[in-house]
Amino acid sequence: MTFDAIGIAGSALTVHRKWLDAVSDNLANMNNASRTDGEAFRARYIEAAEGSNGDGVYVKSAPLGDGEGRIVYQPDHPLADADGNVRYPDIDMAEQMGTLIIAQRGYQANAQVVDRARETYLAALEIGKS
Repeated sequence: MTFDAIGIAGSALTVHRKWLDAVSDNLANMNNASRTDGEAFRARYIEAAEGSNGDGVYVKSAPLGDGEGRIVYQPDHPLADADGNVRYPDIDMAEQMGTLIIAQRGYQANAQVVDRARETYLAALEIGKS
């Protein structure tokens, strides 16, 4: 039972870490401009799924968002087209920050589960020694 808890929480730690990585990438690239004839940075998202036998979770896929982005008039930008426009990703900072908080709290909760399960296992070993 203890090993199951460690395995399940460990798989959730992996999913949350990948989720944190995706949100970090999105935040780091939200102000990257590109030419209007190309795609904007495409936000990354993480889709998780339950394991086959209830043995944890895994990353089912990491789909990319829309590359259309938003057009901004910025004639002094080096990538501006003839009309003075550049393309920016359509990433909402408030949404990403909320997602970041949720992912951090999920990671922390699962790390605590691993710690508690480890402590329980060590206590059982000590009882077994006596």
